Amino acid sequence: MVRPKAKRLGVGYLHGKYPISHRRASKVLGLGSSTAFYKPRTKNDEPIRKRISELIDIHRRFGLPRLHYLLKREGLVQNEKRTKRIYRAMGIQIQNRKRRTKQGAVVRMPRPKPVAPNEVWSFDFVSDRTESGRRLKILTVVDDFTKRCPGLLTEFSITSNRMIQFFDELGEKPKRLRCDNGPEMTSKDFLDWAYRNKIEIEYIQPGKPTQNAFIESFNSRIRTECLNEQVFMDLKDAKRKIGNWWSYYNERRPHTSIGMKTPMEFEQELMQVD
Repeated sequence: MVRPKAKRLGVGYLHGKYPISHRRASKVLGLGSSTAFYKPRTKNDEPIRKRISELIDIHRRFGLPRLHYLLKREGLVQNEKRTKRIYRAMGIQIQNRKRRTKQGAVVRMPRPKPVAPNEVWSFDFVSDRTESGRRLKILTVVDDFTKRCPGLLTEFSITSNRMIQFFDELGEKPKRLRCDNGPEMTSKDFLDWAYRNKIEIEYIQPGKPTQNAFIESFNSRIRTECLNEQVFMDLKDAKRKIGNWWSYYNERRPHTSIGMKTPMEFEQELMQVD
């Protein structure tokens, strides 16, 4: 029979015969007190699952890194391992199509990478349409170093003169502009404008869009996250919706290549360092 005092001291019976304290038993067995008295806690993953489902409904092309960043920013998770476990259990991984590569491809010399903001801007055009069937043309621009988009121009038609006006309206200008060999980019008016503003034009080789990889990546983002997700009733509606996405991209969308910061956050940090 265990005496009341023995119970208060945490003394029990080993095999019903030998009284021994929990502290003594743990010491003999080499167990820490936290291990001896550990009680497993069930983790409630349902709020995280629900939030991931809500996020992928809004951002259909976001993968694990960006989803984890958003969850961590909201205070739902800390460790990426937990996010990865739930993400994989939900079976929502993005399936990327693999391309066949040609054997014996020629190796290109890489272009020098920018080391400061406004050193190189890449630009291109993407197309969409309104519900009435009219074609939309969007001029996309991205800073190769900070990933910030200085601006987006949405019109039914964009001539070289309208493109020049758009770049002048931005105020700031880069040292170099990288683009393809489209008629707007090779027009005499555009070349004269670049010469007057001391801007070097870097033309990529025809049929080699990978030489302008930064703008191709940006075009993929605006296509999957904005153009494919929206219905444009008219030009005014298109400008408003594309403009909203432009603000979101610069101010709230995390970017993997700059440490999951937004382009605006990254630029502000660079300004503070300088």
